[in-house]
Amino acid sequence: MTQQLAGHLLVECIAAQGVTHAFGVPGESFLSVLDGFHSYADRIRFITCRQEGGAAFMAEAVGKLTGRPGVCFVTRGPGATNASIGIHTAWQDSTPLVLFVGDVASDTRDREAFQEVDFAAFFGPSTKGMAKRVERIDDARRIPEYVARAFATAMNGRPGPVVVVLPEDMLTQPVDVEPMPRIDAVQAWSDPGSLRSLRAMLLASQRPIVIAGGGGWTPQAAQALQRFAENWQLPVANAFRFQDTFDNHHPLYAGDVGIGINPRLAQRIKDSDLVIALGPRLGEMTTGGYTLLEAPRPKQKLVHVHAGAEELGRVYQADLAIHATMNAAARSLEVLTAPPSVPWADWAAQVHADYEANLVPQPLPGDIDMPAIVAVLQRHLPQDAVLTNGAGNFASWIHRFFRHHGLAKGLKTQLAPTSGAMGYGVPAAIGASIATGRTAFTIAGDGDFLMNGQELATAVQHGGKSIVLLLNNGMYGTIRMHQEREYPERISATHLQNPDFAALARAYGYDGVRMTRTEEFEPLLLAALARPNGTLIEAVFDPEVITTRGTLSAIRQAALDKRK
Repeated sequence: MTQQLAGHLLVECIAAQGVTHAFGVPGESFLSVLDGFHSYADRIRFITCRQEGGAAFMAEAVGKLTGRPGVCFVTRGPGATNASIGIHTAWQDSTPLVLFVGDVASDTRDREAFQEVDFAAFFGPSTKGMAKRVERIDDARRIPEYVARAFATAMNGRPGPVVVVLPEDMLTQPVDVEPMPRIDAVQAWSDPGSLRSLRAMLLASQRPIVIAGGGGWTPQAAQALQRFAENWQLPVANAFRFQDTFDNHHPLYAGDVGIGINPRLAQRIKDSDLVIALGPRLGEMTTGGYTLLEAPRPKQKLVHVHAGAEELGRVYQADLAIHATMNAAARSLEVLTAPPSVPWADWAAQVHADYEANLVPQPLPGDIDMPAIVAVLQRHLPQDAVLTNGAGNFASWIHRFFRHHGLAKGLKTQLAPTSGAMGYGVPAAIGASIATGRTAFTIAGDGDFLMNGQELATAVQHGGKSIVLLLNNGMYGTIRMHQEREYPERISATHLQNPDFAALARAYGYDGVRMTRTEEFEPLLLAALARPNGTLIEAVFDPEVITTRGTLSAIRQAALDKRK
């Protein structure tokens, strides 16, 4: 085999894993890798981003959409620390991702060389860290081995991020080795004894409910889940920000379990006698601060099915723990023999009725009616459109009122950070657009947008197109809401003096428009869908409308009344 630089071999190894796009910010520590992208440009594209956090979010979005690791390249020190927000998001969201970090040369290591960081200590592979594995390649001939292992680790068990550190001098060594074959995820199957136990628990139940979510779902797994639910007439709720796991239009759909949960659904979960958790790790948001399911022993019977053995029993001591990947678990459950009738059929119908009732909005002030805006999105966005958001109360409008058809229809359509990372939505949509060509829509807040809004320039440069609906209420709204609840009438640090967002978008190469009334949105959306480049629609939003259910004044008054 002809010799090539190790940096070129690395790119070839990544391409051999089926990667078509790598996101990153260039650095002098991996120049030979950048040169490798030039050599292999017919197989893989390097997407030049404006900040490493945005690049890592784009890679994480691709990992969520495809189920295979998204890839990100950053330089040492500041590059890696900037990217850490995407690594933390991939960890908490159980998303496969591989971050390659250009590092100091081997002969300067451990001297606090320029921008040197101990990446094993920083990313810390543990249940309290940010990565599943952190490795350093010192021998260029072992690049294929390390790349293959990184992809296997990112996908197997609980999916997550892997960090691979690349010494600058190693990348310039000549090598004559070949890439390893494509790695696919290993399936872990439910054992027959556990399935018999689960069936017995179902037969003894009166008010069961399924909570589905987490990483590792495929369309085939979602379809099998739907058949399992139909066979047993089980109500199914989707875990926090995994609202596309189960079809929201299905008569057994119960709603989403997360921030701003339907109060009726929260009570249904508390009243249930059997909770089957398929895939979620049952974190703080999905459990309502560990109140819907009390830790460590819930009042309800709990069946916890998870792909990561280390997750089972870590927080909750389940009555039945099943170690299985979602593909295998769902396919095992769909053939679990159901009785001719179940005693909870009325219960399941009532749970779905609660969800339908929650789609009826409360009257709120202001000239922009967000439930009506979401209805316009529902009418006009393609069924395969990707919807993204960062963190903030603005996201609750999509979470509550938009109805995903779900993975069972063939494609993942929701990208949202269960880690609560602000600034995720804009780069996630851009990454999705560049990598898949699908329609990508983002809902953002003013504070949220300004964390990664510069990535609009990345979209323009690389042919991406997204539609951004920016709700501008002049503040960090979520924190202001908590502030009024805890310290009413004492506003501190939450006001924002904002730029002209529409003009800013135009400066980047997007179309930028501004709206102040509900009826303006539909023609603006249709125009955005039709034009070839991206669009930002700035909506001047009443700061009083702080949640889908109430106002700042009401929260403030309730806090003041409580203090009397």
